Amino acid sequence: MRKNIQQLFEEFMYECEFARKVKPKTLLAYSNTFQLFIRIIPDCSLDNLTQETIVRFFKVLQERKRIVGRGSIKVGIKKSTVATYWIKLNAFFEWLTVRKHITSNPFSTMRFPSPEYVDKKFLKKEDIEKIITGIHSLHNNNILALKRNLVIFYILLFCGLRREELLSLQVRDIDFARKTLTVRGETSKSGRSRDIPLHSTVLMHLKDYFDSRRTYTTPYLIVSTLQDEKLTDFGLKHLIDKLKLQTGVEFHVHQLRHTFAVNFLKTSNNILKLKQLMGHKDISITMIYLRCLPVSEFRGDIENMNIDSLI
Repeated sequence: MRKNIQQLFEEFMYECEFARKVKPKTLLAYSNTFQLFIRIIPDCSLDNLTQETIVRFFKVLQERKRIVGRGSIKVGIKKSTVATYWIKLNAFFEWLTVRKHITSNPFSTMRFPSPEYVDKKFLKKEDIEKIITGIHSLHNNNILALKRNLVIFYILLFCGLRREELLSLQVRDIDFARKTLTVRGETSKSGRSRDIPLHSTVLMHLKDYFDSRRTYTTPYLIVSTLQDEKLTDFGLKHLIDKLKLQTGVEFHVHQLRHTFAVNFLKTSNNILKLKQLMGHKDISITMIYLRCLPVSEFRGDIENMNIDSLI
């Protein structure tokens, strides 16, 4: 008996989890995207999994009304969101094609919607200073919380870690003798381990923090202040939300990664070193961060050009 698309998706997920060792966060994204697709296209089957069906899915997303925030209504989706859904669905459709459940991937003849990034991704110096001040204002006499939050902030700012990499750090990943931080392959998006030199400011705050968390037994570096466990993703989001409210700075964790990248490029002008520090497999991904550089960073280079030095 021929399996339906839901049964095949379950097989795909089973293979991703146990054979490919895909990360839980990616598995969740696959599942959520597929369920949204089925909810919008309930009559979808292997027989009508065509380019027209895909276009219909994105058309509904573009035209539907959504209630966000405090009751405000939004219509449409960003190009970057379309790209995200595209990537997640394409993984499953490609799997169907390879296993000959469908003759061709409906995305194969469609042009990928490369996102256009026009907004500022990095934080300016004045924003950074406001956030640091906000951290000092939020601890409510909880010294552990203060020291932990400073460590979180400075590791993100001076190491450029991803959210999951930060929360997955363990005490053993900090080497005070070598002054390095290790991001283990099993916690990294790239699947590769990397060592990052620790800035003297990060080292100072880490030593101070270690002294305050000495009663904890959890192996994880970033701990909850309520129990002997790691800080959760929800806990980090709650902290960021409180800092945004306290400081008036609208930011998210990944912006600190962009801030690290932009400032490293400013001081080193070495994109190969940045690629290694960021844990990218492909330098084309690292080059995306070049879009963040403000035009003022190019002015000196332009001025250094003159008629006499032309080739």
